[in-house]
Amino acid sequence: MKLSVLDLIPLRRGQTSRDALLASQALAREADRLGYTRYWVAEHHNMEAIVSTVPAVLIPFLAEGTSQIRFGSGGVMLANHAPFAVAEQFALLSEMMPGRVDLGLGRAPGSDQLTAAVLRQALPGDGVQNYVRDVTLLRELLGGGETPVGERVHVEISGRPFDLSATPAMSTAPDIWLLGSSAYSAEAAGQLGLPYVFANHFGMPGIDETLRLYRESFVPSASFPEPKTLVPVNVVVAENAEEANKLALPQKLSNARLRSGGKMEPQATVDEMENYDWAAREFMAPAPGPDSMFVGTPEHVAEGISALAARLGADEVMVSPVAGAYAGDDVDRGARREESLRLLAGELF
Repeated sequence: MKLSVLDLIPLRRGQTSRDALLASQALAREADRLGYTRYWVAEHHNMEAIVSTVPAVLIPFLAEGTSQIRFGSGGVMLANHAPFAVAEQFALLSEMMPGRVDLGLGRAPGSDQLTAAVLRQALPGDGVQNYVRDVTLLRELLGGGETPVGERVHVEISGRPFDLSATPAMSTAPDIWLLGSSAYSAEAAGQLGLPYVFANHFGMPGIDETLRLYRESFVPSASFPEPKTLVPVNVVVAENAEEANKLALPQKLSNARLRSGGKMEPQATVDEMENYDWAAREFMAPAPGPDSMFVGTPEHVAEGISALAARLGADEVMVSPVAGAYAGDDVDRGARREESLRLLAGELF
């Protein structure tokens, strides 16, 4: 099974943002050493508990000390950006790391409405409504469409024709993936002939039907002659089930706050959770889907994600290691998150 890593770069209590970045850099190096396929970071804005904001800036830092794992965005929220700006960012990354760059694209802003408005204030039109148009232009600029890598793209601006190219000139182009959790995103990915990622780690319902729609609507493209799917899941892996369940408690509290409209603060430690007094709103928050998080021993988690991948016909599983930390753990490492990757690799590689 192809296994990859999704990292939101969570901030836990007692960490600085730099601590969290260093911890994720160490996590990326461990994923590279263990043989994971790719390592993606997300775009989230105005969230105190998440350090991952700008994938194109994060990727070179996280890639330091690695040699083979691919890096990418899971994803860039295209509604926030001009496609040409994203094309030049990932053209640069592709020249820094030839053959090791992915560009995952999402349709939602990845933030609240005010932040989204600030991010896109100088851009014309509605980024969400123009998603397919923007993806198409971006793919052409990056050499993934009908325009070969390195050649100029013909565009029309205000009724006038122009030739445009994303610079610097690329020797290799990044692979483009579409992300989503709806019929719209699945059909868009299929019709464009691009691989598709369902946002399963958020516990969204409907994954079976959405992937079916994607495959049924798929039109082969030059880069992807067949449909290709990736399914992300949250994991907490430990030597025994009792320890794994303890390590999962900080993430479960974060999920409850997210789903109940509570404040998203830096993640609590495992020590704090042992005597935590759950608020009624947190306790009653809807639970995420059962296929979104796997907690337990290496054998149990490996069996669970293997069964999910088989049921869905997924080509790849991307794990988000969400194990919490103890108060005494080093702040510049995610020791329990690294352990989850090691234990899972021991079962599946």
